[in-house]
Amino acid sequence: MDIQREDNGSKGRFTTAKGDSEMTYVRVGETTVIFDHTLVPDQYRGQGIAGKLVAAGVDWARSEKLKVIPQCPFVRSAFERKPEYRDVLKE
Repeated sequence: MDIQREDNGSKGRFTTAKGDSEMTYVRVGETTVIFDHTLVPDQYRGQGIAGKLVAAGVDWARSEKLKVIPQCPFVRSAFERKPEYRDVLKE
C-alpha cells in the first residue's frame, strides 16, 4: 500500500494513494509532533490501513528525529501494543 505525506507548514497528514484514509499531525516546535486524528472509512476497516498510516508516521518521525505525542486514541493504542515505537514516544 502506498502511503504519502502531505505537509502544510506546521500541519500535515499521511494518506493512502486514493486519499480516502488519513492520519493527521501537528508539529510543535522543532522536535515534537502530535498525531492527532486517524480516519479510515467503514468499508476499509479491518484491513490494517490505520496501522500502516501509523507505521509511516513513526518512520517519518525517526527520520526527522522527532518525538511523538500520540493524541489520537488509535495511535495511542498502537504505541501501547508496539514496543518498537517507544523510541519516538515523547514521555
